[in-house]
Amino acid sequence: MLWCVLLLGGCLSASQSAGGPEAILRMDVGTISRAVSTVLNESDVLQKLVEGAAKKKATMKPIKGISGLKVMELRAAEVALWLSPGVGVSMAVPVRMTLTGKSFVGGKMDIPMAANLSASSRVVQDMHGCPRLSTGRCHVVLLHSWANLPHRMLPLIMSKFLDSTLQKALRGLLCPAMDVVLDLVNAKFATMMYTIPIGNAGMLRYALLNAPVVREAFIQLELKAILHSRDGEEVAQPSVLPPLTSLPPKREAATQLILAASFLSAELSIMQAFFSLNITNGMVLGLLPLVTTMLGALIPEISSMLPPSQPVVIEMRETQPPLVTITPEKSTVHLFSTAEFWASSPSSAPGSLFVLDVHSELGVRFAVAEERLQFSLTLHSLSHVAVVNSSIGAFNVLPLRGVLADIIHVAYVPSINSKHTTASSEDSRSAQGKRSLFLCP
Repeated sequence: MLWCVLLLGGCLSASQSAGGPEAILRMDVGTISRAVSTVLNESDVLQKLVEGAAKKKATMKPIKGISGLKVMELRAAEVALWLSPGVGVSMAVPVRMTLTGKSFVGGKMDIPMAANLSASSRVVQDMHGCPRLSTGRCHVVLLHSWANLPHRMLPLIMSKFLDSTLQKALRGLLCPAMDVVLDLVNAKFATMMYTIPIGNAGMLRYALLNAPVVREAFIQLELKAILHSRDGEEVAQPSVLPPLTSLPPKREAATQLILAASFLSAELSIMQAFFSLNITNGMVLGLLPLVTTMLGALIPEISSMLPPSQPVVIEMRETQPPLVTITPEKSTVHLFSTAEFWASSPSSAPGSLFVLDVHSELGVRFAVAEERLQFSLTLHSLSHVAVVNSSIGAFNVLPLRGVLADIIHVAYVPSINSKHTTASSEDSRSAQGKRSLFLCP
């Protein structure tokens, strides 16, 4: 795949109207050039092109004076590629090749040559909603040719005749090769629209919403990001998103990913069930002792009800979908949880002591690493903590806030970070190159 992200990520942003794009990918010309060069430099691909050209020799225009024409070698140098705004992609490929056959004087004839292959292609949307390079103009210019015949046997007039004939024949040899290259690049484009598993939480799929827009420095793809829960249900996303005019300017030499808060919230929501965690004493290095003695020091009512040093378990559960908010200064993930405290005495089964309603605000850093969208959360504050149920009667929750914040920071947040890393561990499918990531509110 050319971009992961599409992974998991891709770019998000878009229009005020319903049905607008939920993802925008700006591919710089270097990304496309690397994809073409990769295809051309694969030895098996070049060999297939040679074999294909040899098979077509019966139907191509014959070269007078040479019989049994075969392509023995085909090498492509570095590709020069540029974008034509509103149209598509143009490229120039210096090619060196060797033709061999039987000459008009009866001996074996090798003709090494250098040519310049230039081609243009339109960037379109195919019937499956994938971006595609559609074959356009193809032109071949013969730069030099050398025949292994003595100069006296190939006078100037014959040399010019040979060059003219080769010029006509090369198009039939090389332009089909460019079609093969474009087909292979298009196959890479198609993988962008594959369904991507997000661990066991659900699936992510991209669809091209509008025809690609070709600008001078990049190709812009407006995408619809479709999320499905593990039960197969599509996750609803807001239909009103920021206007396209709010997008950041394109940076040079980078494929740009722009993320919208609404999509990130939706992606986190399908992972919500996997955030649940039972926190027990000693499960994480640095965790406060989760025993009744610790709770009794903060809530006197517990000291009179339970013996000291009994284990305490905290059940963390998400009650609402996470919410991502983005401002120019920071990005924040809001978690809406319950923290239920359980304890037992030596002679009784564990029982619920109380349930807290907790609103946590976490700083979040997004990045594309190893071709996947990844995030890292850090607890900023507990903006709300309240008792919603208690078997020990009313008590003051304020002394517990600091301890609960430490527990969430040391145990709960790292657990969420690790689960997201697991969920986003798809295969790396992207071309190497510089990428930049932006977030849109």
